[in-house]
Amino acid sequence: MLTLLAQVEQCLNSRPITPLSDEPSDLEPLTPGHFLVGGNLQAVPIIDYTETPSNYLREYQLVQKHLQTIWARWYPEYLQQLQARAKYCNGKSAVLKENTLVIIKEDNVHPTSWPMGRIVAVHPGKDDVVRVVTLRTASGKQIVRAANRLAVLPNPD
Repeated sequence: MLTLLAQVEQCLNSRPITPLSDEPSDLEPLTPGHFLVGGNLQAVPIIDYTETPSNYLREYQLVQKHLQTIWARWYPEYLQQLQARAKYCNGKSAVLKENTLVIIKEDNVHPTSWPMGRIVAVHPGKDDVVRVVTLRTASGKQIVRAANRLAVLPNPD
């Protein structure tokens, strides 16, 4: 139980809070781990045990399965909280503009893994609503994503 609680604590303390800087090349966010250890908390990727029956697993593998179950529920809920909803935010939706640091919503990410990207270009539609953006990821690739698959980090400004 202590191992599971320590790993859940690591997941919670690895979540992005706000961008560290406005530099276009900086994709690292400020996390609670920066206050604890002075840097980002990282974990070793583990094997996916979510589909394996519990009676086939040893103790440590069972702990990893519980961690993956908690992560699979908490990760989307946290990202959903970050996404601004127009009907709940005084009629204003999140402003997607260039050089904004965002979390890229991905399916099946490992615990403590937060795919980050910086918006390179926005592509507004005919009604001037941004629904598609071009992102630069940490690997240097540029990808095109739908705006509903992004979570904008709150900026202290």
